[in-house]
Amino acid sequence: MLGFLRNIGHVLYRIWFYLLVALPIFVFSPIWLLTTLSEKTYAMFFRLARNLWARPILYGMGCFPKILREQQMEKGKSYMLVSNHTSMLDIMLMMVVSKNPFVFVGKKELVKIPVFGFFYKRVCILVDRESIKSRTGVYLRAQRRLDQGLSICIFPEGGVPEEHIVLDAFKDGAFKMAIAHRIPVVPITFYDNKKRFSFTFLSGGPGRIRAKVHHFFETGILAEEDKSTLREEVREVILKELR
Repeated sequence: MLGFLRNIGHVLYRIWFYLLVALPIFVFSPIWLLTTLSEKTYAMFFRLARNLWARPILYGMGCFPKILREQQMEKGKSYMLVSNHTSMLDIMLMMVVSKNPFVFVGKKELVKIPVFGFFYKRVCILVDRESIKSRTGVYLRAQRRLDQGLSICIFPEGGVPEEHIVLDAFKDGAFKMAIAHRIPVVPITFYDNKKRFSFTFLSGGPGRIRAKVHHFFETGILAEEDKSTLREEVREVILKELR
């Protein structure tokens, strides 16, 4: 009986999450539309989404952020933000972590999600990981966004790993891009998102969600052939924290 009630609680918790995701999108849809008409207004969109969408979802789920910082990001400077990826909460928590407006590089498949997908394709850099042409196009779109003073966020595992994997192997893309554009890489560890809201349906629950912003990796003197070393050094920082 106790297990049955616990499962009912997990189901209701999931439903509540999707309501929290959808409600601000519907309520503030005129604002989202106005601030996504042009790339020039993206910074305004980001600030509104951070405070009217990401924060209400986290607090509404009873997931209270605690952010530790070894180094502060400078206002108006561009960065490459990377972290482990285990939960849909990663998106909201990343937006709370960074006050600097950034653009997600994400899978094109998420466009299929009703309502959310409409805005997702307007504000993110979409990539088809099976298409070399698509992956190449990401660099050009990222350059335009960086020229506008924005940062870029990539989950370098390339997707959500199986639940038992602490941290999957990293792809090269984020690190190749950071070196090409000479922007610092910011490693970020999310400790609790898998526990709070994993992709296992009958799981999760409210509680503290911690994030740690580690010391940045500078790329100004690096060349493209250094991307593998950079990739593994950044991964080791996050893996050490998760262990």
